Amino acid sequence: MMNKIKTLVAAFLLISFASFAQTNDQPVKIGYANVEEILSKMPERATMQKDLELYGQKLQEQFASKETEYNTKLQAYQKGATTMDKVVREDKERELVNLEQSIQKFQYDAQMSIREKEQSLIQPVLVKIENAIKEVAKENGYTYILSEQAILEGPDNGNINNLVFKKLGVNPATQPAVQQQPAAAKPATQTPANTTTPAKKKKK
Repeated sequence: MMNKIKTLVAAFLLISFASFAQTNDQPVKIGYANVEEILSKMPERATMQKDLELYGQKLQEQFASKETEYNTKLQAYQKGATTMDKVVREDKERELVNLEQSIQKFQYDAQMSIREKEQSLIQPVLVKIENAIKEVAKENGYTYILSEQAILEGPDNGNINNLVFKKLGVNPATQPAVQQQPAAAKPATQTPANTTTPAKKKKK
């Protein structure tokens, strides 16, 4: 989850942090913020995590149901293939190929859906953080607010995280760490051990 969050935050930084420049002759004052750290301490994170896990579990249940159906029909085919008429056997093989392709497509679609769900959950919180940063910048006379990740060296008083937390009404010391989210989908479908796949069954 953290890698995906970093990608979303990076996009947010590129869009948002250039918006504080002033056009008048006031002295340049530069601050910096760590949006990832702020996001990790937001109270909404726990709810976001729970919602995403529940969403992933529902998709996982559907995936498991499809996988069970495939494995059940594969085992039935393997047991009876030698006694099946050619037409019946070929029909079963086509069915298995179609089921496997359906599982692979579902898995891909589920992963995309989880990414979209995560973005929809995170985006409102990022907007909330962005607005707080803008208010802090305006109230404290900052010309630019940069991403802390882009700062190689700078004064400690340039970090505005605590000002942003205060503006948001968040006490970072009281926010529990959010655990890493487990993977929401299994690896690609595997045929059971010690079985023979249909003759026409091909991976794409």
